[in-house]
Amino acid sequence: MNSKDSTIYIKEVNIENFKCFKGKFNLKLKQGLNILVGDNETGKSTILEAIHLALTGLINGHYIKNELSQNLFNNEVVAEYIKTAGTGAIPPYILIEVFIAGDELPSFEGDGNSEKKKECCVSMKIAFNDKYKGEYAEFIKGGNVKNIPTEYYEVEWNDCARGPITKSTSVPIKSALIDSSSYRYQNGSDIYISYILRNHLENEDMVGISQTLRKMQEFFLSETPIVNINTKIKNATNISKKELKLSVDLTPKNAWESSLMAYLDDVPFQQIGKGEQCIIKTKLALSNGKSQYANLILLEEPENHLSHTKLNQFINDIKDDCEGKQIVVTTHSSFVANKLGLESLTLLKERKTIPLTELSPDTYKFFEKIPGYDTLRLVLCKKAILVEGDSDELAVQKAYLVSYKKLPIEDGLDVISVGTSFLRFLEIAEKIDQQVIVVTDNDGDVNSLNKKYENYLGSKTKSKIKICFSATVDTGPMINGSTFNYNTLEPKLLKVNSLEILNKVFGKQFKTDSELLTYMKGNKTECALAIFDTKESIKFPQYILNAIS
Repeated sequence: MNSKDSTIYIKEVNIENFKCFKGKFNLKLKQGLNILVGDNETGKSTILEAIHLALTGLINGHYIKNELSQNLFNNEVVAEYIKTAGTGAIPPYILIEVFIAGDELPSFEGDGNSEKKKECCVSMKIAFNDKYKGEYAEFIKGGNVKNIPTEYYEVEWNDCARGPITKSTSVPIKSALIDSSSYRYQNGSDIYISYILRNHLENEDMVGISQTLRKMQEFFLSETPIVNINTKIKNATNISKKELKLSVDLTPKNAWESSLMAYLDDVPFQQIGKGEQCIIKTKLALSNGKSQYANLILLEEPENHLSHTKLNQFINDIKDDCEGKQIVVTTHSSFVANKLGLESLTLLKERKTIPLTELSPDTYKFFEKIPGYDTLRLVLCKKAILVEGDSDELAVQKAYLVSYKKLPIEDGLDVISVGTSFLRFLEIAEKIDQQVIVVTDNDGDVNSLNKKYENYLGSKTKSKIKICFSATVDTGPMINGSTFNYNTLEPKLLKVNSLEILNKVFGKQFKTDSELLTYMKGNKTECALAIFDTKESIKFPQYILNAIS
């Protein structure tokens, strides 16, 4: 089976009681690219960790059987257990199920999953082992239980046919977890680069490495300094009839992973920049061509430690080289999400998953081609006010500050400049049921605004989307021989204040409204900053007050 033709991929994941997930959490994935976004503590990292654990048996680069601790369990579940342990409550369990779709895998198919569906599945359960019932009864008899007794637990790693999985090589999906936000080393070597490199090697390669290491051990023992040292040890000890000597540790099955170190241009891998590490690990995982396996890449916040230029190239490489691979990316970067494609995005919010599907093709394409828009600010905030530009943003912020004595963001309200792309942001807001207010100029043409926002006004008004603009079209004299637009923010501010007040705000001495308006039009951002910083009592147009009410 060629990996490029492979249809094997993860279609669904169940996580129960693992870290931040209390009870059952379900996530559906698709072939190819998946982007996970969510606020802090929504479980993005935990999802990647859980998938990788179920497919490899590893957590933080170590086998889970050797890493069992209370820290793996959800804190609320732990607290509930401790509270009821004295009554004989059964200790809690962790369950991770990864459901696989695609080519037939009869050895992994069965109904041995929590949903009793006949599926191809890999299941990992960390649970109390009944053979310790007697010891456990003694443990809780004294009361005052302070923690989960993981010493009485076992790890059950099975396929859905209820067959035990003894090694990750039998799992038909190779998982590479790439996290540039933290270092994880084992004996000085990056554990994930070792794991990814191992997945590139065939059995004969690993046998060759092991044999070469044994030759190195023999050479090490034959060197004069080592021979002298071992002679001293032998002469200085009288604790056994057997020989005690210094040698190289080759006892672990995969000793080469901790004995050998990757270098980049003669620099140890762990000493190069984190961003470069992330790029290299990802490209290695993308290039894994082992024909008998499907490949899954779990990529944690690729925007960390990469410049904008390198990030742009990195994303292009992912898109170009992901054929035959499934990729799950977590990110807080609008640029990453937009560039990779919002159609692949799933929002994690309040233990729910909201896929950003069914937007118009033009909207997906728009944000991919112009990825600088702050789409994730809209997706992740509690509520949003959308404005056209910087001056409008500052005016709304100031109006809120004057009214409520604090900035909007302190109430979870994000004011976002979106240029003229209001409708594209509203399309996203509808799909995720986000509360949004649009603040816009009428530019002297209320009919055009009514037509533009016809799906959000009048009888079609949606409870979570509000459009705020002035219904009054103002007119005035020509300025410098040209028609002037009296229906933007600046003339509306002058209308509700006065020439005298705004002169004080700007530190100017204009004699006429026309002079002031000409200045404000040519210095929009500077004037908006002055309004934001002023100690003068200033008023705001009613449509802005409507928006912040």
